[in-house]
Amino acid sequence: MFFSQTLEHLLDSESPFKPSTLYGLSRLEAEEMEQLIAAWPTIPITRRRKLIRELARIVETNFEVDYDPIFRWGLQDSDPKARTASVEGLWENEEPALMTEFLQLVQLDSSTPVRAAAALALGRFMLLSELETLPFEFCQPAYETLCAIVQDETETLEVRCRALEAVAYIGNQRISTLLQDAYDDPDDNMRASAIFGMGRSADDRWIDTVIQELFDPNPHIRYKATRACGELEARAATSSLAALIGDPDREVQESALWALGKIGGDEARRLLKTCRQEQDEGIRSAAEAALVELELTYDQLDFPFHTLGQADDVKLDPLS
Repeated sequence: MFFSQTLEHLLDSESPFKPSTLYGLSRLEAEEMEQLIAAWPTIPITRRRKLIRELARIVETNFEVDYDPIFRWGLQDSDPKARTASVEGLWENEEPALMTEFLQLVQLDSSTPVRAAAALALGRFMLLSELETLPFEFCQPAYETLCAIVQDETETLEVRCRALEAVAYIGNQRISTLLQDAYDDPDDNMRASAIFGMGRSADDRWIDTVIQELFDPNPHIRYKATRACGELEARAATSSLAALIGDPDREVQESALWALGKIGGDEARRLLKTCRQEQDEGIRSAAEAALVELELTYDQLDFPFHTLGQADDVKLDPLS
């Protein structure tokens, strides 16, 4: 009875989405999903698009809901914006079969935003391969496709950039060369993706490069450089990131705070605690989130977990 009401509301194109309807679509039974699929073509395209976007927004903050069957169906929608939103809604799904679906979208979809979103989504499977959670042989078709896309000058720049960011997790010389070539590219978008990819590579060779880019005139590059510094846990970037807390670009400000939370250390903690007292709500919220990240990552120790066993002179660094 409840699902019938939910479906009836979905079909009413004049009615705004109710929270009860949106949450009523979570964890559908197989029979309910079949009913939704049967009704799907009768829902206007703009309403389907809005629905998927709303569901994708919910899953960003609510980990109890599950709309994956709807997103999986949405990958086939006739509307490219709905397909893009469906890819983004599946951001946490690590089912190996999904990699094949994303790979097909990258190779065959007619929409640049869809191909770009699917290319970026393949990144988590590259990471799983690098972490040896998935065998590289299983991920190799996606890996080869992403590498080919990066070098394909007939492909759109947006897709090439997202492909580079996705494949950057793989730590080998081929990827290092792709990153260096992209960094040397005259286009700022490709350079920005190379800098972001350097962070994902977890390769310390790039630390000096990404720190150098923290003060590039282009705010998009500064943003990508702050992210890379955080991913690389570049302690040498702390003072530069502190300066960027006052950057004129809001995204750069918040990303600099995020990076300080990833890097950790006494100075980063002091800066974040100071920013937590700022009147600016955005700065306060970003600083608070970064402090939580710092505490989770370092667990009251002034070094990252991955350095355990690499040094004997580990220093305790209480949070209080």
